[in-house]
Amino acid sequence: MKVLDTQGKEVGDKKLPAQFKEEVNPDIIKRAVLAIQSHNKQPYGADPEAGKKSSAELSRRRRKYRGSYGVGISRVPRKVMSRRGTRLNWVGAFAPGTVGGRRAHPPKADKIIDQKINIKEKRKAIRSALAAAMEKEIVKERGHETPDNYPFIIGNDFESLKKTKEVIASLTKLGLDKELSRSEKKTIRSGKGKTRGRKYKKTKGPLLVVADNCTLSKAAKNIAGIDIVEIKKINSELLAPGAEAGRLTLFTENSITKLEKEKLFM
Repeated sequence: MKVLDTQGKEVGDKKLPAQFKEEVNPDIIKRAVLAIQSHNKQPYGADPEAGKKSSAELSRRRRKYRGSYGVGISRVPRKVMSRRGTRLNWVGAFAPGTVGGRRAHPPKADKIIDQKINIKEKRKAIRSALAAAMEKEIVKERGHETPDNYPFIIGNDFESLKKTKEVIASLTKLGLDKELSRSEKKTIRSGKGKTRGRKYKKTKGPLLVVADNCTLSKAAKNIAGIDIVEIKKINSELLAPGAEAGRLTLFTENSITKLEKEKLFM
């Protein structure tokens, strides 16, 4: 595969390691992404005693005056509000369907939300997503504006860029100007999510993969739609946001070398 420098000129050639030769399997990628997303969910649920705190003890026995025997009413739990002689004034309580009563099947905070996935299955999903990222047709089908010479590898000098404008200029010279303008767009979410802190929906742009923590991580983090990640920290959700494989991904030459040398995700 071609290696390009920050100016978009071809400076060499590099063979992709075995991790990119996995068969693209959308089902296993989706399973891995859903497992990652489940770890970010916060447990939620109702108070176990909600709706059960009122005294709704009303006898149905014949000999008890403080009861509803012979009144001709249903057996809904009731709490006594007042009394005049042998006549009691009550309202329904405790049962689902009564004012202030409990819910029939509320969400429970002790429910286990985390989904488990086997380590070999997780690695296979990452290899499958890596393979999909190198298929131009799959990347274009996902909606990315790919350059004519995609896929390619970026030279190591890309990792040493220190300013955001330098990163944008370099990506433009690599033919990603249309992709950058596409990932700048954001739309207003439909529905109630607008009032819950997520008014806008943003487009996912290119993923930049580097070998280690470098100056590029700070320089490019403020560009809309772009994510930067070290090769050892890569996962299925970054490679396939929304469980849809084929994100436009740019690897540096060092990251490919590290992937092959350390046999990551094998």
